[in-house]
Amino acid sequence: MTEVMSVIGLRGIDHIAIAVWSIEEAVELFCDLLGGEFILGGDDERLGIRTVQFRLPPGMKIELMQPIRPDSYLQRYLEKHGQGFHHMTIFVEDVEKAIVELEARGFEVVDTNLSSPQWRETFVRPTSSFGTLLQIADTNRRWDMPLVGITLEDVLAGRVVWRDDWPCLRRTSDDGEKAPSGG
Repeated sequence: MTEVMSVIGLRGIDHIAIAVWSIEEAVELFCDLLGGEFILGGDDERLGIRTVQFRLPPGMKIELMQPIRPDSYLQRYLEKHGQGFHHMTIFVEDVEKAIVELEARGFEVVDTNLSSPQWRETFVRPTSSFGTLLQIADTNRRWDMPLVGITLEDVLAGRVVWRDDWPCLRRTSDDGEKAPSGG
C-alpha cells in the first residue's frame, strides 16, 4: 500500500464540535452512555460560549459548545440551524503554509488568527468545503490529556475561563487565577 502524504501537513483530526443548547443535558449521552472521559473546557467570555471536550473510546474527541450569552454567535447559529454538528478541528504542522496551499487551490479561508503560539488558526468557509466548517490549527501544546485541577463540574458551574488560550479557574480573590497543570 502506498503512503499518502498530506499536502497541507496534516497531523491529525483533533475533535468534532457539536453545538448544543445545554452541555449539562448532552453529558448524559456523550459522557454517561458513550463513556466519554472529560478532558478540558471552560467559558470563552469574548465569544460568549462554554465548551467541554470528551475523549470517547477508543480515542476520538468530541467538543460540546453552548452559548452563555444571548448575543453570542453560537446563540444565533443554534437559532438558525438547531443543535448538531458545528465544525471539525484539524491539526497541521504549520497553519500559514496550509493557508497558502488552501487558497492556491481555491478554498476560502476566514477568521485567521496567528497571534498566539499556543493556538494559531484559520477556518475554511463551509461554502468552500462542501458544507463543512473546518478549523485548521497548529499548536505547541497537547490538547488530549485531562488537566489536573479542573473538573467537569467546575466547567458546568462556570468556574473555568479561557485565558491566553488555556483553561484556568476563575479568580476567587485578588491572588490571581490558578492555572491547571497538564498539557
